[in-house]
Amino acid sequence: MVATPSRDSTSRQALTSEEVKKIDAYWRACNYLAVGMIYLRDNPLLKEPIKPEQIKQRLLGHWGSSPALSFTYIHLNRLIKKYDLNAIYLAGPGHGAPGVLGPVYLEGTYSEVYPEKSEDAEGMQKFFKQFSFPGYIGSHCTPETPGSIHEGGELGYSISHAYGAVYDNPDLIAACVVGDGEAETGPLATAWHSNKFLNPVRDGAVLPILNLNGYKIANPTILSRISPEELENLFKGYGYTPYVVEGSDPEKMHQKMAAVMEECIVKIREIQEEARSQNKAFRPRWPMIILRTPKGWTGPSEVDGHKVEGFWRAHQVPMGGMHSNPEHVKLLEEWMKGYKPEELFDENGTLIPELKELAPVGNRRMSANPIANGGLLRKDLKMPDFGDYAIEMETPGTVEVENTRVLGKFLRDVMKNNMTNFRVFGPDETASNRLQDIYEVTKKTWMADYLPEDEDGSQLSPDGRVMEMLSEHTLEGWLETYLLTGRHGFFHTYEAFVHVIDSMFNQHAKWLDICKNHVPWRAPVSSLNLMLSSLVWRQDHNGFSHQDPGFVDLVTNKSADVTRIYFPPDANCLLSVADHCLKSKDYVNVIVADKQKHLQYLTMDEAIKHCTKGIGIWDWASNDDCGKTPDEPDVIMACCGDIPTMESLAATAILREEFPNLKVRFINVVDLYKLQNETEHPHGMSNKEFDILFTADKPVIFNFHGYPWLIHKLAYRRTNQDRIHVRGYKEQGNINTPLELAILNQIDRFNLVIDVIDRVPSLGSRAAYVRERMRNEIIDNLAYAHEQGMDRSEVTGWKWPY
Repeated sequence: MVATPSRDSTSRQALTSEEVKKIDAYWRACNYLAVGMIYLRDNPLLKEPIKPEQIKQRLLGHWGSSPALSFTYIHLNRLIKKYDLNAIYLAGPGHGAPGVLGPVYLEGTYSEVYPEKSEDAEGMQKFFKQFSFPGYIGSHCTPETPGSIHEGGELGYSISHAYGAVYDNPDLIAACVVGDGEAETGPLATAWHSNKFLNPVRDGAVLPILNLNGYKIANPTILSRISPEELENLFKGYGYTPYVVEGSDPEKMHQKMAAVMEECIVKIREIQEEARSQNKAFRPRWPMIILRTPKGWTGPSEVDGHKVEGFWRAHQVPMGGMHSNPEHVKLLEEWMKGYKPEELFDENGTLIPELKELAPVGNRRMSANPIANGGLLRKDLKMPDFGDYAIEMETPGTVEVENTRVLGKFLRDVMKNNMTNFRVFGPDETASNRLQDIYEVTKKTWMADYLPEDEDGSQLSPDGRVMEMLSEHTLEGWLETYLLTGRHGFFHTYEAFVHVIDSMFNQHAKWLDICKNHVPWRAPVSSLNLMLSSLVWRQDHNGFSHQDPGFVDLVTNKSADVTRIYFPPDANCLLSVADHCLKSKDYVNVIVADKQKHLQYLTMDEAIKHCTKGIGIWDWASNDDCGKTPDEPDVIMACCGDIPTMESLAATAILREEFPNLKVRFINVVDLYKLQNETEHPHGMSNKEFDILFTADKPVIFNFHGYPWLIHKLAYRRTNQDRIHVRGYKEQGNINTPLELAILNQIDRFNLVIDVIDRVPSLGSRAAYVRERMRNEIIDNLAYAHEQGMDRSEVTGWKWPY
């Protein structure tokens, strides 16, 4: 539909000579501010010669990508005004904040949000000093930056973030500058395929702008050193129409960029108009821009005899040693004065009116667009009553259900009630994770080609709201900005492979933490909800590669203000937890729930109470409260996770049969952070609460879903830590039956009984025969698994007997 432009198709004059003069002046003002942010702490208008003491001691900003970022920003501003565009800006290059903060300040938003950074000399001085300065802001487009939903330091996520912002935002254009160093990362390379999921009828558009400045920190970039033909063919292969803008002469480059960017905007609008007028989705070749500019454009061409502009030495700070090298100070002054600040700012340090009028106003400014502060637009989900999906039971531990299948029915109706602001994300595993009931109300988003056989169960549709792609990176990027722009979502994946997004989770958790605690003007957004399924203990056919429960360890390293971890033991608890998480704001909620059939333990009323508490005694599984006066238990059987819960219950049943007088208290943990002290996590228990629940001195046999040392980490400040004995995954396993895998890692019922015998002094030698029988059971069950390839029926069919 859209013809591929030739490389010389940008020769038309899009701007008058007067327009070029003004837009170049505005750009000079941006570059002046960028240099000032990196170097100066005083003398912002250069009213006197620069003195060393006016220069920052530590020069921490990055100059190299900043000029191209502001160049792109101001050309977008022109088109926002001309076409009344609804647009936001994402700066992918790391540490590129000077190129964004400059135009944000010039269009007035920064001073509105931070009045002390006023649009005058005094405000400019504070604006300069705060950049990369202790106690102030970093060198990325951090949450403190108005208009930002993407820091830029998390290399590889810009394109997926841009697409996540425009899904279900039909009028939005997300302009996304991609650094050519960033373009070498796996997440970025995969994210180009996001255009296969963009529906021009209901979604907005992304305008990718690949900035080829040629270098990373100290090396050339790959895409800058391949032929123009190969480069353009790469993006044609991705499904885009590439437009090339290259050069270094400012006047010519303004003309080229103005013409190309306007043509791209017009093409986007034509595509959307065609799709929407016919209400027919199709996959066009969306435009994208290849912007080839020198690294450190307009900066010093040479410093100390070494090439800077157009070379990797321009990447960070073109020259250092400012307090001991007068020549560098002189060069800095010449550089900044070369932008002619006296022509740009009046005597008070305010941008002159004829330049001020170039920027959009109000919410049309990309830095003031409420979409980039999505909590302002967020609306609560219309939630069904999760109690309507309850699993009914008369006796605990006797009914088996696929927990996540029940959740799928609930999510189906959440989706049904929220068909414009809720999506489900997962890497080709919606049905595998038993959530396929969602397909009753919506299918998988798919804009690529169809085959006749797809009608038989593939569940593909351009109108689908289930986002499936075999790239956790891209899915996570979509979801993060879908949430940051005011919507809601749910991400599910296999437990072992959620590690693919470790760094993305890290960055999002840090973003939320900064927003909650340091940026009061950021409105709360919907929580990031991650469900891990296909768990470590049910990898009968996948084996060792799929056995890794360690993501929760990573999560516990992040701020207690934003992280929550839940291990619902049955379907009713999972429903209660999911309802809570979907309604919450500003958290990363991690839910660990298996997809296989599991015993059900709690009625819905009991599940709500249990999940509200986060931890509690299961009286029906305990026998230390049998008389008129409750006895102190001899041992506490504690558990966290669906499979460990069943094994702990089975061990408790054996103990009650073999030692009728042994007093057992059974405790289940849903909210993992309950184990931490209240001083370390808002969900934590006080030491007194913990000692009342677990006693202060009795042995605790804790059966945990993940790595056992995590429990010790969380509970390290509790009374008599040595009495807490934790079982969990210890990297033992391969192609095993469920019980065999449990035995190899000693979380099984037989090893747990042995643990109790070894740690309850009153049992002593009289328990020797039981201990021997448990060892024999271990041997017999391992032999049976290796001979039959399955567990014994008395194990697979076990029910709670009391």
